[in-house]
Amino acid sequence: MRLNVQRQKTIILPDKKRVIARYFFYGQERAEKLIEHVLNLPEKEIVCLLNQIQREFSKRHRSISGIFKRNYQGVKPIVEDKNHGKALSEERKLLIGSYFTMEYALESAALFNPSVVEDFDQSELQPGEKRYIVSLRATGEGHISSLVFRRAVIDANNQVRMIEPGDQIGEAESIKDRIYEKANFIAKLISMKIEPPILEDFLKELSDKFTYDEIRETVKSIQLNNENLTSEEKRALEEVLWLADSHTELRFSLDTDLSERVIFPISQFEKKGIEDARFTLFTKDSGEKVYYGTYTAYDGFTILPKLIETKDFLKFKISPLNGKYAIGKNMALFPRKINGRYAMLGRIDGFNNYLMYSDNLYLWNEAQLLTTPKYCWELVQMGNGGSPIETDRGWLMITHGVGPVRKYGLGACLLDRDDPSKVIGRLKEPLLLPDEDERSGYVPNVVYTCGAFIHNENLIIPYAMSDYASSFANVNLNALLDELQAD
Repeated sequence: MRLNVQRQKTIILPDKKRVIARYFFYGQERAEKLIEHVLNLPEKEIVCLLNQIQREFSKRHRSISGIFKRNYQGVKPIVEDKNHGKALSEERKLLIGSYFTMEYALESAALFNPSVVEDFDQSELQPGEKRYIVSLRATGEGHISSLVFRRAVIDANNQVRMIEPGDQIGEAESIKDRIYEKANFIAKLISMKIEPPILEDFLKELSDKFTYDEIRETVKSIQLNNENLTSEEKRALEEVLWLADSHTELRFSLDTDLSERVIFPISQFEKKGIEDARFTLFTKDSGEKVYYGTYTAYDGFTILPKLIETKDFLKFKISPLNGKYAIGKNMALFPRKINGRYAMLGRIDGFNNYLMYSDNLYLWNEAQLLTTPKYCWELVQMGNGGSPIETDRGWLMITHGVGPVRKYGLGACLLDRDDPSKVIGRLKEPLLLPDEDERSGYVPNVVYTCGAFIHNENLIIPYAMSDYASSFANVNLNALLDELQAD
C-alpha cells in the first residue's frame, strides 16, 4: 500500500544576508606591507577611517570592535616587529584588525540536511504545541559547511512554524583545544598496556606539549610511511587517537539567540566543512538527558566522524569518534543504551547499513550488517536518515536509498526493540521521493534527512530538497508501522 505522505508549505530557505566576520590573513609579505602602510597613517585619519568602518558594520555584527580587537591579535607579532615596540593607540590597533577581517555568508549556497530534537524550553506554548530545535548544514563560498540552528513550533495539527532567526551571527566566544603533556600521555598509554615499538616513532615526533591535530598528523604520517604495520601496531595507533579523544569545547555568549550561534570548522581536519549532523536527545542510565550529535568533519580529502555534546546549545563539547568502524559518513546514535551498551548506526562500506555496539561512546570496534540495498530505488547505496526513533512496536529507522540517475529517496525500517539487529520489516516503496518542484538545486534529484520525530501520532520528517533548501512532510505513524509489520 502506498502511504499518504503530506508535504508542508513551510520551507527553510538559505539567507545570503546571514554573515559572520572572520579572521583573514593575506600571507606574510602582503600582511607586512599592509601593516606598514597603516602604521604610517596620521592619527586623525586613523580615527576618521575607523569611525566610518564601525558605522558601516556595527549593525551587522555584535561588538564589531571586539572582532577587530581579536583579529588584531593574529598579526600582533608582525605589528610589533614593524613598529619596533612603540606604543599604539587603541584606534590604530582596531583599524589594523579590521584589515584582517572578512565577512563570510554562511548560507549563500544552501541550507539543507536538517535534524530535529525536542527543545529543552517548552514554556509559553498553546495546548498541543511543542517547540523543537532544528539543526541545518549551511553552505557558503567554497562549499564550506557549518552547523547552524533554528527554533520551530509544531501545533496541534502537526503544522510547523519556523521562528524568525536573529540577524547578528557569531562564532563561539571561546574555543578551547586541549594541550597534552607528553609525560602524562605516556603514563596513560602504559596504564592502558599500549606499548608496542611503533609508539616510539610516534612519541619522538612530538614535543613536550602538543595538540590533538598534531597527534592526528603524526599518526597519519606513521601510517603512510609504514605499509607493513602489524595488527597490534594498528590497534595501538587507534588507541592513541582514542586517548586524545576530542577535548574541544565551544562556549557562546549568553546574550545570543540560538539562531545566532554557528559552529564553523575549527580544526584543520574539518577545514572544508561540518557535514550532516544527526542529533538525538539521549537518556543516560541515571535518567539524565543530554543532546548528542554525530557529524562528519571534512578536510578536502578525508572524512573524520565526530560527536558533539550539549545540554543547552550554549556550551558544546566536540570529540572525534575512534575505532575500526568509526569510518565513513552516516553514523547515528541510538537515543539510549541497548542491553547496557551504546548502539550506533553506520555505513562503514559506503553501501550498506550496519549496527554497531560499544561500551565506550567514543570507540567503535564492533559492527554487524543490518540492511543491504534490495529494491530498485536503493540499489546504488543506502544509509540511515538519522537516529532511530523508539516506538511501542520497535525502533523506527528512516533510511535513504540511491537509485537510477542517482535519484535519492527516503524509506523506513522497523527494528526489534530488544535486539535491533532483527529487522521486523522495511518499506518496499519509497516513503518520499523528490517531486518536480524539489528536483532542482545544488545536487539535483535528492531528498535527504538527518533526523525525524513523532508529534501527535504523526511522523514528521524534515528533509532537504536537492541540497538547497529544507521542508517538512507528515505521515501517520500507525499507518507506517502497520505497513512495516505487514512486510
